[in-house]
Amino acid sequence: MANEFTNAIVQNVNHVAGTGSVLYTAAAGKTCIMLELDVANTSSAVIEASVEILDRAVSASAWRYLVKNAPVPAGGSLMVIAGQKIVLKPLDSVRVTSSAASTMDVVAAILEDVN
Repeated sequence: MANEFTNAIVQNVNHVAGTGSVLYTAAAGKTCIMLELDVANTSSAVIEASVEILDRAVSASAWRYLVKNAPVPAGGSLMVIAGQKIVLKPLDSVRVTSSAASTMDVVAAILEDVN
């Protein structure tokens, strides 16, 4: 099967620690590459952003931080992944969390099915 590019988007990211909002989950039997992940602060105050990856090869609860509580300026953005690539194995997930409710949108560019 051919590789396919897609965007994963979450608006108004969840602010509950340990829950967050799941941005993307790699399909069963598919390896994917996350090429970019951008966080936008939609509020008029500084917020903090956290991004985690679930490593299903370890366990269903093995969340690992890419960035934890990174400040995002009011009306600004943060490029969490830019230039490097993150490999997502089958059923790995990416979760994002904001420090405040309804203040953060996230967009990720993903290359799917790179087996």
